Amino acid sequence: MSRTPIKQPDFLPMTRAEMDRLGWKELDILLVTGDAYVDHPSFGAPLLGRWLVSRGYRTGIVAQPRWNLEAGDPGEVAAMGRPRLFAGVTAGSLDSMLAHYTAFRKKRSDDAYTPGGQAGSRPNRAAIAYANLVRRAFPGIPVALGGIEASLRRVSHYDFWSQSLRRSILFDAKATVVLYGMAEHSILALAEELDRLSEEGGGLADALARVPGAVHARKAGDLPQGLGPHEVLELPSHEAILADPRLLLEATLLSERHVHQNRQVAVQGSGDRMAVLTPPGRGLDGAALDALYALPFSKEPHPSYRRPIPAADMIRGSLNIHRGCAGGCSFCTLALHQGRTIRSRSRASVLAEAVRLVDVKGFTGSISDVGGPSANMWGARCLGNMEACLRASCLTPKICKHFKADQGGFVDLLGEIARLPGVRHVRVASGWRMDLGLADKEALSRMIRDFTGGQAKVAPEHTDALVLQLMRKPPFSVFEEFVALFQRESGRAGKEQYVVPYLMSAFPGCTVESMRRMAAWFAGRGWKPNQIQCFIPLPGTAAAAMFFAGTDLEGNPLPVATSDAERLCQHAVLGAEQKRPHARADSPERKPAGRPAGAPVRGRGAAARPPAGRLKERK
Repeated sequence: MSRTPIKQPDFLPMTRAEMDRLGWKELDILLVTGDAYVDHPSFGAPLLGRWLVSRGYRTGIVAQPRWNLEAGDPGEVAAMGRPRLFAGVTAGSLDSMLAHYTAFRKKRSDDAYTPGGQAGSRPNRAAIAYANLVRRAFPGIPVALGGIEASLRRVSHYDFWSQSLRRSILFDAKATVVLYGMAEHSILALAEELDRLSEEGGGLADALARVPGAVHARKAGDLPQGLGPHEVLELPSHEAILADPRLLLEATLLSERHVHQNRQVAVQGSGDRMAVLTPPGRGLDGAALDALYALPFSKEPHPSYRRPIPAADMIRGSLNIHRGCAGGCSFCTLALHQGRTIRSRSRASVLAEAVRLVDVKGFTGSISDVGGPSANMWGARCLGNMEACLRASCLTPKICKHFKADQGGFVDLLGEIARLPGVRHVRVASGWRMDLGLADKEALSRMIRDFTGGQAKVAPEHTDALVLQLMRKPPFSVFEEFVALFQRESGRAGKEQYVVPYLMSAFPGCTVESMRRMAAWFAGRGWKPNQIQCFIPLPGTAAAAMFFAGTDLEGNPLPVATSDAERLCQHAVLGAEQKRPHARADSPERKPAGRPAGAPVRGRGAAARPPAGRLKERK
């Protein structure tokens, strides 16, 4: 259902007065976000808001609304009136629990997505809290959850902060639908389907079944009409996973396959209902992706803010040139949320944005980052049949023969940007994928010599072969080869440049002994790493499933550091943390106790783990 495009406002409205100035009597769609409103394509709500406006839907934003309201107080959510079609809800650019708590469950004191950088402007489990606000303000309105928090919690998942297995956020938030992944197609399809329902009538469940990348609820066994047996991918039910934690491994790996192959409807039972997940859809690419980034983003915070927003300052001079990550690291959310398919903007689109960036207020001539999830994946593509692919990663254990990356073209693009009038420096600050870079050493050498701002951020994560295999990372020898090449090329260029390695402690399979071996490697070379993260099992990831089950992906028992004492002991080996964290009254739901290494985390009502076995179809 096509609509007449609307003129893009300077900023999407946040108040009734701003709506009045635009001549809008009502909103079609309201977006509620846990981030401050920065009119930049790196912020999800403004990105989708401008996309919807370009398709003719009047869209407003409520940013970081108060959630602890007294009875009778409708709050900021109601300020612009009831939207005609639906309200979209996102916790923001980060999972709200990750934004609030460290790996040792200490309360964070800052929030880069908030004016002044101060924590406390969004609630815990913000997607659920905001959905409740919307239903309270507008009874009966369809509520669509989106963003990273909802996307990764779309099916049963392990929750580190309550140490429990939680069901799909669709049920906990009592939402109408969850839009998972990059949601431009799905949110537009939802708007069109609800528009059609309002004019022609029909069933809501059938309409939701036509939305790509969407999760909706049905009664158990009530599949959408017209589906054949080979078109349905059944995940282990929530109750089955509670009884056997190893089944979370199976559910997670099937979810990964569902996103990558993009061909089946996935279902998961939960009590007397089931979550139905439509395939993610084709995603934006080519001209559509270019058109999205050509929308008139001001790149500035909304003028109502009086204090700076740290995240806005960090991205002010950056260019995002692609989506997706082919790595598929088991602890990372990027491939789960954005997919493994690389969707790149055209050269012309990137250059056009760089020209516009020169005119942005405060631009100093330095483009601080040109990249994406992994900078040197721009232009990469799969020449194989992705629908039949059973690989969990395009790059490990070795780079797939069907995965082709034009890294020379990427470096050529950097050179074109650097030659634009008004541009003095171009840097690549996004993480570099080392194994991919070493596959084209000529392009990598050029990037090191010409486009490194003194530091190259890379993620070897560990030195232990087993841990790296479980992480889906390349062997440590790749890091050693990269460092040697980096030092050689930096010397040839006459530059003093450094490699910044990102390392991880307490990953499933990691022990104090393996941490000591890693520390010895760096100490033996006079290297004192300072980018050391203690593993956090993020919802939806394969690593979180291993943490929960106490096994590897094949069901074999693993040592798993679960208590804060065990985790801190590993983390301290590299000098990353010197004292035990304190429990605080404002910590999440409860402070988990430890469990023996290799034993499963027990969900609410979980039975004891049966003897270790092997899961089927691990290819």
